[in-house]
Amino acid sequence: SPVSPWSMSCSLCFTRPPCAFFAAAVPQSVRMKIPLRRLDPALPLPGHAHPGDGGVDLHARHPLRLGPGERAIVPTGIAVAIPLGHAGLVTPRSGLAARHGIGVVNGPGLVDAGYRGEVKVILINQGTEAVDIARGERIAAEADLGLTPPIFGRLVRPQGR
Repeated sequence: SPVSPWSMSCSLCFTRPPCAFFAAAVPQSVRMKIPLRRLDPALPLPGHAHPGDGGVDLHARHPLRLGPGERAIVPTGIAVAIPLGHAGLVTPRSGLAARHGIGVVNGPGLVDAGYRGEVKVILINQGTEAVDIARGERIAAEADLGLTPPIFGRLVRPQGR
């Protein structure tokens, strides 16, 4: 049978089948499966640098050069289907920030549950020198969070205030 473009993978490191660390550390009853569609099969799947990391690394789909003060929208070669009640947060990688001043402009970026397009990262060079980002280089981290949607209402002030 044909393989669905939305393939199930480990929600910690996106490996298929789920990795041994995930299988041993997280009970089946609390695992969240996040469908992932690979838009660029030559890129590595998002994954944890170390077992237990809170986020997975996202990779640059195309090479680019960022001059001082420049920003760019960098595609990652993946699309994800974040479940309702959850969101993906895209954060800067501390190594790129410390070494080169590279950050995420709207950090953390938000991947809403209803978004099905390619995940993209808005990078900015806050350093003093141009920085080359290679295709496949780790450019950001993404973590999934459960959310309680707020309900906004009219503010009622007590008398005398």
